[in-house]
Amino acid sequence: MSLVAVLYDQIVGVVTNDGGGRPSLEYDAAWRAGVRSLPLSLSLPLRHLRHATPAVAAYLWGLLPDNDLVLDRWARRFGTTAGSVMGLLAHVGEDCAGAVRFVREERLATLPNEGEGQVKWLSEADVAQRLRELRADASLGRRPDDEGQFSLAGAQAKTALFERAGRWGLPSGRMPTTHILKPPLSGLDGHVENEHFCLSLAHAVGLPTASSTVASFEDERAIAVQRFDRVSSDGGILRVHQEDACQALGVLPSRKYQNEGGPGPFDIVTLIREHSREADADVTTFVDALAFNWLIAGTDAHAKNYSLLLGAGGRVRLAPLYDLASALPYSSIDRRKAKLAMRIGGKYRLHEIGARQWEKLASELHLDAATLRERLLDLSQRTSVAAYDVLQKAHSDGLDHPILEQLASTVAQRASDCARQFGA
Repeated sequence: MSLVAVLYDQIVGVVTNDGGGRPSLEYDAAWRAGVRSLPLSLSLPLRHLRHATPAVAAYLWGLLPDNDLVLDRWARRFGTTAGSVMGLLAHVGEDCAGAVRFVREERLATLPNEGEGQVKWLSEADVAQRLRELRADASLGRRPDDEGQFSLAGAQAKTALFERAGRWGLPSGRMPTTHILKPPLSGLDGHVENEHFCLSLAHAVGLPTASSTVASFEDERAIAVQRFDRVSSDGGILRVHQEDACQALGVLPSRKYQNEGGPGPFDIVTLIREHSREADADVTTFVDALAFNWLIAGTDAHAKNYSLLLGAGGRVRLAPLYDLASALPYSSIDRRKAKLAMRIGGKYRLHEIGARQWEKLASELHLDAATLRERLLDLSQRTSVAAYDVLQKAHSDGLDHPILEQLASTVAQRASDCARQFGA
C-alpha cells in the first residue's frame, strides 16, 4: 500500500508499506528543491530523501486518535486492522490536524484543491444528536454515511465542524473545519466548563491559547475550540501545517507521558532552541505553560498537548496552548497523589514541587534561576487575581455550572500558596 502526502495542493512525497507493514517515506524531488518547501515533520528533515520507521510511524500514528476503542471500530468499518496505520489513514487521512493530506493514488486526479468543497448545514437538533452519539461512541466523530474524511489525534471524544455566523455545518471536499467540539467527559462533571475556564485563565495571564466557548445545542453542550491550525484569508479558510511535540521528536503517541519514556521539558526546550525562529520567546512561553499547569494542577499536559507551527523556509514557532484543564475541583482525585505529566526538578507529584524543584529545572534548561523565580512569582500572583475575573466573565456569558465557583476559589488559593514559595 502507498499513500501520497499532499501539502498546499502540492505532492510532498509518498509513504509506502514494506512487506512487514512498516511505513517509509520518500520525499518528492521537486518538493525538496522548492524555495518554500518544508518537511512533513521536524523528525523527517528534507535533507534526507528517504525516511524509514520508526520516525515515519510515530508521525503517522500521531495523526490518529489515541484511543484503542476508536481505532478498533474504525478498522471494522473500513475493513482493515487497528494496527495498520496506513490502512486507517487510507480512509481518514484527507482531513487531519494541520495541513497535510494522505491520499490514495487513485484519488489524486479527483482531489479537490485547497478550500474547495461544500458545507452541509446542520440544525441545532442535528448537532445535539451528533453530540449524544459521540458521548455514547467516541468513534462517531463522523458518521459512516457522512461525506469527506476526518481524523483528530488525542484520547478524548471529539468532532470537528465548520462554523460561520453562528451556523454549524459539516464540510466535505477540501473545505476545512474551523472548530473542534468536545462533549462532557464521563466521570468528570463540568469538564467542558473546566477546560473553557482554564483556557480563558491562561489567556488572561498572557499565555497564547486557542479561543474557546461553551456551546449549547438543545440539552447537549460542548466546548467549541477554534482551531489554531486554520486561518482566514481572502480565499476562505486555509489549513496551517503543524505537528505535536511527540511527532516532532519521533515519539509514538503511546509514550506521550514522560514517565512512560516520552518527552520532558529538556527535550521540548532543546527542540525549540534547535528549530524556532524566536527560540527565546518560545522557550519562555513553554516554561510559563509548565508553570501554569503546575498552578492549576493541569495533570494531563503531556507532549502531545504542545505543538509547533511549521512554515515555509524553516519558520517554526510554538503553537498556542490547548487542552488545558484542572484536577483541583474533583474530590475523586487525591491531591497528595496527583502528578504532572512532565517532571519538574526531578519530581512529578504536585505536593513535592516547589521553589527548589523549579531552580533545579532552571539549571537543567540552562535558564537564569533568579529570572525564573521572578516570572513564577509574577505568574502565580496574576493567576490568583485573574481567576475571579474569569469567573465573572463566565457568569456574564451565561455559564452557571457549580464547578466554575470551585475552580476560581481553588485555583486562586493554590496560586497564592505557590506565590508564597517565591517570597510573596
